[in-house]
Order: sequence, then structure tokens, then C-alpha cells
Amino acid sequence: MKRLLALSTAMVLAACGGSADDETHVADALDTTETTTVEVETAAGNDVCVTFGPQTPRDIANVRGTNATEFAMAPASSELNLCNIHTHTQAEHKGPGFSIKKSDAEGYQCNGTSDLTEAELAPYDGEIKYKGVKPGDTIEVHWVHSSCDVAPGEGLGSCLTEACTDPLLRVETQVFLVVNDRNALDFTTMDYDQARSALPHQPLSIPSNTGTPIVFRGSTTGPSYTQETCSPVQVTWSVRPQCAKLDIASLQDWAEGNAFNETKSHGVRELVTDERLLAPIR
Repeated sequence: MKRLLALSTAMVLAACGGSADDETHVADALDTTETTTVEVETAAGNDVCVTFGPQTPRDIANVRGTNATEFAMAPASSELNLCNIHTHTQAEHKGPGFSIKKSDAEGYQCNGTSDLTEAELAPYDGEIKYKGVKPGDTIEVHWVHSSCDVAPGEGLGSCLTEACTDPLLRVETQVFLVVNDRNALDFTTMDYDQARSALPHQPLSIPSNTGTPIVFRGSTTGPSYTQETCSPVQVTWSVRPQCAKLDIASLQDWAEGNAFNETKSHGVRELVTDERLLAPIR
């Protein structure tokens, strides 16, 4: 069945990522006077929703997909404004380096999880400022970029304005294996580059040694969406295929005062497997 909502385009995007608690929360501050009728399709029985185009997350090693909906691919992230950074506990995508499925949870773990040492798995003994992550966890990080003239901020609502309600969106993605090791990667070195004077807004860095990113058409994610309830927002994804180790202390340091007001990791959306909901990867 279909549920009809009268929403502005801005509200549709906000509905797919407006809060730290749930990427499907609607941000009231983004409401505008101009509205359009949006069909949020939910399926009856075992059907899947297909009218909103390709969905995410997916197995990036599987190039198959029969969803023929096409939209303009976003340019390279270096040509867009960084608007948000957030994490998900467990990888939402499945990939060559993160293919271990936990039986009691959604999402995927890095393949090297079982090889971690006792020291790497030792509990973090400092103040917990970034919740929902511990040593031994896998996290998926999303650096969200927008074609709108925006600055980095809280939630995906920061990726648009009242004057720019239909941005091209690109999400640069890296999956990390979180460890208690100061020699592992430092997440604060991947934060928003606030000292950079030239536009567009950019992160300090994103790992470049974890394989060639897999680029494809998809949607926003988050635990409120399934194969039966689809996201209407169109996103260009760029997902790196291998994991990297990340120091848990650096996540706690990042939470002390980042531009995105991120203080905890998000949940994950169940992997999309029905090829009717997947775009072919070319």
C-alpha cells in the first residue's frame, strides 16, 4: 500500500536523516511553505517497494540490479560541500572486507574481528563521550557531501537550504574496526577541515588505501527503512571495500566538540538484497 504525505522537498530529505537518534526523524526547522505530495510506499505481504528507485545499503561485491531508475550522479566529493559526518555501529553495507554477519544483529563486521588481540579489545578506560561503540565493534562512517551552498552541521538537514531543496548528494564511506590502540588511525584527522579557507568545505582526510571505492546509485539509510518501506532520497554512494583499524580514544576525542553535534553511533538498515531495489553497478 502507499502512504501519501504532503511534504516539501526539504522535509523529505530531513525525514531521511534529521537527527542523531534516527535518520528518519523529521527536522521541524526545515519546513517550508512550498509542498509537494510524496508517495512513501509500503508493501503489503512479501512485496517490496520499487517506485522510489534504487535503495541502500547493498552488497558492493554484487554488481547486479534491475532497478532502472536513473538520476544524475553527483560529482566528486572534492567539488561538493561536506555537510555532515556520522557513524553507524556495524557496517550497513556488505563488502569484501566486512562480510561477517552477526546472528543477533543487523549489519556486518570486519573480517579481521576474530583476530584482534586482548590489548586491542581492552575496554576504553576514559570518559565515554561517544556512545554506542566499543573496542571490537565495526562502524561505518558516512561523509555526506552536498551541491548546495551549505556549511557542515547537525543531521542531514544541514545538506540543504530553503533556496536549494534538491541537492546532488554524495556519501563517501569507510568501514572501520574499532580497537583500543593509539597506533591505529585517528578519527580526528578525518574531521571537518575548519582551518581551510577555500571552498567547498572538505574533511581533513578520508582513507585512500582501503581499495578503489565502489560507486553506485542508491538512497539514504537508517533503521526505519526496509525493503518494504523505501527511502525517496537519491544519493550517489562511494564505498571503500576494505576495513581499517580505528582508535577508540580518537572517537571519544571527536565527540568532545565536533561541528555535527554527533555524540553516539546510529543503528543500521537491513541489507537490501532484492535486485528490483538495486541499481546495476557499472
